[in-house]
Amino acid sequence: TVLTDELDRILDNEGLDMLTITDEKGVVLYRAGNPANIGDDQSENALVNIALKNKAVVASTEIVTREELLKENALLVSMASIEVIPTPKAKVKTGGLEDSGMMIKAAAPIIDRRGKLLGALYGGILLNKNYELVDKIKETVYQGEVYKGKDIGTATIFQGDLRISTNVTRADGSRAIGTRVSEEVYDQVIEKGVPWIERAFVVNNWYITAYEPIKDISGEIIGMLYVGILEEKFTDMRKATMWVFLGITFAGIVVALLLSYLMANGILKPIKRLVVASEQIAQGDLAHKVHVTSSDEIGKLGNTFNYMAASLRDRDERLKERAQATIMQSERLATIGQLAAGVAHEMNNPLGGILLYANLLLEKKKEDDQTKEDLQRIVNETERCRKIVRGLLDFSRQTKLEMSVVELNRILENTLDLATTQAVFKNIQLKRKLNPSLPKVLVDIGQMQQVFINLILNAAEAMEGEGALDVITDVSEDDSFITITFKDTGPGIAEEHIKKIFDPFFTTKPMGKGTGLGLSIAFGIVRKHNGTIEVKSKEGKGSSFIIKLPVMNDPED
Repeated sequence: TVLTDELDRILDNEGLDMLTITDEKGVVLYRAGNPANIGDDQSENALVNIALKNKAVVASTEIVTREELLKENALLVSMASIEVIPTPKAKVKTGGLEDSGMMIKAAAPIIDRRGKLLGALYGGILLNKNYELVDKIKETVYQGEVYKGKDIGTATIFQGDLRISTNVTRADGSRAIGTRVSEEVYDQVIEKGVPWIERAFVVNNWYITAYEPIKDISGEIIGMLYVGILEEKFTDMRKATMWVFLGITFAGIVVALLLSYLMANGILKPIKRLVVASEQIAQGDLAHKVHVTSSDEIGKLGNTFNYMAASLRDRDERLKERAQATIMQSERLATIGQLAAGVAHEMNNPLGGILLYANLLLEKKKEDDQTKEDLQRIVNETERCRKIVRGLLDFSRQTKLEMSVVELNRILENTLDLATTQAVFKNIQLKRKLNPSLPKVLVDIGQMQQVFINLILNAAEAMEGEGALDVITDVSEDDSFITITFKDTGPGIAEEHIKKIFDPFFTTKPMGKGTGLGLSIAFGIVRKHNGTIEVKSKEGKGSSFIIKLPVMNDPED
């Protein structure tokens, strides 16, 4: 329509990140950034509510949650997401990920010629990683002046105490996005709402600064605006002046010292040797000795110093031996702890299967054939629990595999039948693309089933129970190995996490939802079968886990 085309044009030409129109009740009629997502109620939004209720144009800065950003445009989520970097002198020391965004937002009522309210139009610009505003402030105020390779002036927009748009740089020259403000500034500006105008530590330098709180439409403090000028230039000027006066003073001292040196040289030389020896000892050279040339008090002091150095050397050796023993013991305890945590994690899936089929048995207990089948499945699941524990032991030491020549498609079919009965697969579309000409392979059935279940359930959890999972088997062109691919439509894996995905105890799940052992155990099982497992993923476009197993190739014991 003409209206939607006009809204799309305004969104592009005016540099807006979102532009949405609602009816008189606040129900979304069209989103220029996400036309497919309509019908939700925005009347609870403070700006939209005021525009509809008071029939007035209103604008403010506000925090927009990840869920609201997704409604407007999925790209805004990645634009708003900022990794929190632990910052020296900050009040909060922890890292993490900030996925909400700060937005300059405005809403206006839509009124016909007779004064009747038809709806509201609201739009906004996301400030996260939007450097145009802060760079304009810096250029206008400081005219691009540089001191010792550093910009003399900087500007920053904070979301809470987190830098979301800044031209303050880290040591490597990159913008200090994700760093936090210092604790003293936080206490005064964020907690008390009082502007800060004095020196402050900003990321890695001291600045003469001004911080002003940013408030939303309700008056709540949601962030800060900062401008600052590098303190180093002024301190250097002060130091230069001080050095001039010190130079004059030093010249007089040098004359006095020369006279004193001539008179005290005989005493100072052995003392200097002791000073040099002390510096060597302080730097770790415990084998250094003082050359003693006299038997007077200075000579006795030298002998005492040498005895002290020898004692320190002996003590250092004993401490090294004790530290090494302590480290070895800590490593053993850490290994035991890893295995114990892994047992609790990996037992959940088979126990879930046992409970599921026990419930099915109760519902169908009058059907004899099905009861026998369910009983057998319970037995199989219990046996798999035992093999999972054995798999944990395999994680810490090499164990002999129980190998069988099998058709891998059959194992995969049984595993899919077992996994897809769980509730998490209710809204997941499963596509099986199994090559019927797949050669037989030599595998440990129980352990390979454990790998498949782990990857299938991980995919279901990543898709949060809604999406599509493709399971594909194929054979290489030279018939030397087969491939098993698990391809999901989940959110994907961040590039910085892919290299660590198979590391023990690495997990992106929330606290208490996983131990990070599942993929590392799967990696170890596949490797013991002389196979490989790799992951291909892109954020927002799903993930694919590819297992390659040799055809009829004995694994290493």
